[in-house]
Amino acid sequence: MLGRSERESGAHARLAAQIAKWHGADGWPAGTGADDLLDLGSTSTTLATVASIDDLAAVVHIGHPAQPSHDLERALLAASPSLVITSAVAVPAQWVWAGRPGKSTGSVVVDEAGMRDCRHVLRTLGANPRLVPSRTALDERIALAGPDGTLVVERSEIPDGWEEIPGSARLSEGAPIWYGLVEARRPAPEFEGEAQVWFAFGPRADHRGSLQQTLSVIAQSGIDMQHLRSHRSSAGPHIFFSSFSCPDASVLTGLIAELASRDVAHRVLAVLPGRDFVPGPDALAPQWAPGYAGS
Repeated sequence: MLGRSERESGAHARLAAQIAKWHGADGWPAGTGADDLLDLGSTSTTLATVASIDDLAAVVHIGHPAQPSHDLERALLAASPSLVITSAVAVPAQWVWAGRPGKSTGSVVVDEAGMRDCRHVLRTLGANPRLVPSRTALDERIALAGPDGTLVVERSEIPDGWEEIPGSARLSEGAPIWYGLVEARRPAPEFEGEAQVWFAFGPRADHRGSLQQTLSVIAQSGIDMQHLRSHRSSAGPHIFFSSFSCPDASVLTGLIAELASRDVAHRVLAVLPGRDFVPGPDALAPQWAPGYAGS
């Protein structure tokens, strides 16, 4: 069985399942729709449900394999230790901007997933978004839009008699949307070859140099870290979320053993087999302080 959170786009999650064949070797049966993915509630409830029911997995938005969504990192670490994301797939954006012919001057009704994926483009288009929960029915969205309003919806959800309006194509021109499959797997899944690993760790105590000592262990393992983010912990020492490309399973096993011997709390949050996850995460064009040799 497959599920998704109530805040996620059913059409995008279903397409991710089709592309990755997460529904089985033959993919989805003909004629099925987005509603075939079970609505599992909030993100925390989704993760708790997956952890408690055998053979249930969920399709989740992950940000990017090399630069995870921080909301998802935090939710995973707060959920059952059995949970891990086991694969990832890039999905072409299915968002469109639709309105009634000749009437598109009102506000733009858009749900949580649409706002997450399209907010920057909508801003450049001068749109006036009106946010609604993702589980809001289409007829309710049409009523909220009124006679002159517009909708941001998945292409398969364009209402009868509505059409794409100028600027709509820009919503699907950017980078694809990355989804992953979260499962209850204990211990973390084995893998052959390279894999992208999401790894959370927490030094035993916060003191000057505590992070440096742990990072030196990771460096000595031959791992080139691509992502590092800190977060406060209710248990005391800071938590650090990381993502890195791991050359093989033995390297990860060795790293875990070394951290355990040093009494460093740790947990594998994702093991995504593969080497190149193209396109990569968004890149910045930094403006460094004057005098830096590379400026």
